[in-house]
Amino acid sequence: MLRIDPKEISIPVLQRYMQGAIVPRPIAFASTTDSEGNINLSPFSFFNLFSTNPPVLVFSPSRRGRDNTIKHTLENIRQVKEVVINIVCYAIVQQVSLSSTEYPKGINEFQKSGLTPVPSDRVTPPRVKESPVSFECIVKDIVPLGDQGGAGNLVICEVLLIHIKEEVLDEEQMIDPYKLDAVARMGDNWYCRAQGNALFSVPKPLQKIGIGVDRIPEEIRYSRILTGNDLGMLGNIDHLPDKESVDRFAGNTMVRAAIEAGVEARHRLAQELLLAGEVEGAWKVLLAS
Repeated sequence: MLRIDPKEISIPVLQRYMQGAIVPRPIAFASTTDSEGNINLSPFSFFNLFSTNPPVLVFSPSRRGRDNTIKHTLENIRQVKEVVINIVCYAIVQQVSLSSTEYPKGINEFQKSGLTPVPSDRVTPPRVKESPVSFECIVKDIVPLGDQGGAGNLVICEVLLIHIKEEVLDEEQMIDPYKLDAVARMGDNWYCRAQGNALFSVPKPLQKIGIGVDRIPEEIRYSRILTGNDLGMLGNIDHLPDKESVDRFAGNTMVRAAIEAGVEARHRLAQELLLAGEVEGAWKVLLAS
């Protein structure tokens, strides 16, 4: 295994390793203004949600590694402590990337990227019309993490108002991830699109206490077929099916054939059921005799 001491490699190389491993990272597409009213628009992938009460987002404009200069966004929020954080979807990812060009101060990235500024309701910077979700924020604090190239600056933002396009909502008026079609940053020039097979559901173990992998019988736990993910699903059940229901399930022709074919065939059938989300059925196959 490769071992890296951050103090023993260059900042650019360290950054490539860090950004390549800590993925995917959501993108804060931040619009700001300076004290003279000049607008800036720039993406930042050091970004996330940190509180809902109060609603707080944090992003970090890092000092440039090559010359230790700071970005216009950071200059602006020091002057005008407001920002709109726009969410990036696939339909605008190329324009978002274009806006990251290091244009001279005073150049409006809305114009350069071809995106549309829309007046905000509670803050000075405009929001991006094409973005599916925008957060109007005030900047509560700026926390510098260092004074050398590559050092981040945590911009702590409190959300005042949220704009969500109706076309990304589901029938319950909540955000549908397929409709949102969000984009995240990977390492180097790579991005990740939250769409298709990239989206999947994992039930949260909040309503019940799962038995845990440690309570799965060894014959199953050390299976040559079942993966760690499979065992995680099996361990998330709060109680095992009773013998009567297992015996009834074992009467199924397909289940009986798997049992007669041996342990590996039984484990493969259980795995197929797990892939279909049938956790209790998988347990019944595994416990059947």
